[in-house]
Amino acid sequence: GGVLWCDALAQAIAFANDYAPEHLLLAVPDPAAALARVRGAGAVFLGESSSVVFGDYATGANHTLPTGGAARAWSGLSTEQFVRWTSWQQVTPEGAGALREVAGALAELEGLPAHAAAARARMAADEPTAMVELRAPRADYARLEPYPIAPEPGPDALDLSDNTSRFGVAPAALEALRGSDAGALARYPGREADVRAALARFADVPAAFVTVGCGSDDLLDAAFRALVPPGGTIAYGVPTFSMVPRFARANGLRAVEAAPRADGALDVDALLRSGADLVYVASPDNPTGRWHARREIERLLAGPGVVVLDHAYVEFARDDLTRLALDHPRLVVTRTLSKAFALAGLRVGWAVGRLAREIDKARGPFMVSAPAERAALAALAHDVDGMRSRVVQAVATRDRFAAALAARGFAPLPSDANFVLVPVADARAAQAAFARAQVRVRAFRALPGIGDGLRITVGPWHEMERVLDALREVTPCA
Repeated sequence: GGVLWCDALAQAIAFANDYAPEHLLLAVPDPAAALARVRGAGAVFLGESSSVVFGDYATGANHTLPTGGAARAWSGLSTEQFVRWTSWQQVTPEGAGALREVAGALAELEGLPAHAAAARARMAADEPTAMVELRAPRADYARLEPYPIAPEPGPDALDLSDNTSRFGVAPAALEALRGSDAGALARYPGREADVRAALARFADVPAAFVTVGCGSDDLLDAAFRALVPPGGTIAYGVPTFSMVPRFARANGLRAVEAAPRADGALDVDALLRSGADLVYVASPDNPTGRWHARREIERLLAGPGVVVLDHAYVEFARDDLTRLALDHPRLVVTRTLSKAFALAGLRVGWAVGRLAREIDKARGPFMVSAPAERAALAALAHDVDGMRSRVVQAVATRDRFAAALAARGFAPLPSDANFVLVPVADARAAQAAFARAQVRVRAFRALPGIGDGLRITVGPWHEMERVLDALREVTPCA
């Protein structure tokens, strides 16, 4: 026996078609879609609860049964044997529960204990299952994986993987949380209008142009639903925020990627040629930290679709384009209090644009909790200067860290965010080296135009010294 590892399902199916197995089990999230690509197999079994053993002993297959010498007298030969044909079957978890003992007993009588064990290992309907068949005709959704959330690091670990603030939380926000009214927690929140007004003052825009949500992710998801027709297209340059194609596919939209130009810059021409209903641009971008100039955004606004400008890291950048939304009715700018204001645990996002009301229609009510409202109002009223001071520290440390990386032979990408992307020869090996040093960073493999890289959040200098020590085991990108 042996195990063959493939990087993609298409490779596995291509091998199966060349090998032409007697039996083929497709234990994949969408077995029906995979079946359509199978061109050479005797009997195909669909889904995790199906089993080759069931085909042998209970549900039938396209080879001679029973065995044990009976084939000397009885044969499955017919005209069908002179053409190539493939049968397929699928057993539900309920069916597996009914069949596994029958098939197991028959396999034992045949003297095949491994077959019997395989049959009895199949899940019954009332047992936990790793896969549930969706009845809705959403094969694209069935192939969508949940967003991977890493477990909490150990007490001695330094977590620099998620781009949150390492320079302290707004004192006013903490005080507001301590003073939360217990009675208010039993009721739905109701100060969203106050939060919108405070954010409008902060950005110097009309309050009618502002909407809020459970993080800027929530508003991106709602904007895609509200501003793109069913089955429409969203275009974006790569690499970029990984949730964008996920939100597009979850909302039944087509995602179109535009590769970067040879110099790594955003390919505005390719995005315009896509004719997309909505173009997404993050500036500063994630995971690169790249800033996209005002002229690039204005060129995109000359196209036919809506433009969503993700400004999650704008406080750390060279320019703020939020007020462009006042002059361009098809521009939506998304912002967050997670990064510079250090309120990621409270999930307060906001968006600015003339389309704010349309986005409101696509989001649920009470998307900002009462404690988050209190903390946001306190931070915006009392801690804007403190936030800007912490940003100055972060930017200075970012630039110092980039210089130290260059002195060690690395070539970090220029960053306008609170993190740095460092190209490396092998991201997985580098991430493992950091793990041994009790430092968590985000590894990226084969980024378009870049290759492998590590995204490292910027913290106080003593934390960056710990990163530089761990980098001694890491090979720079050639």
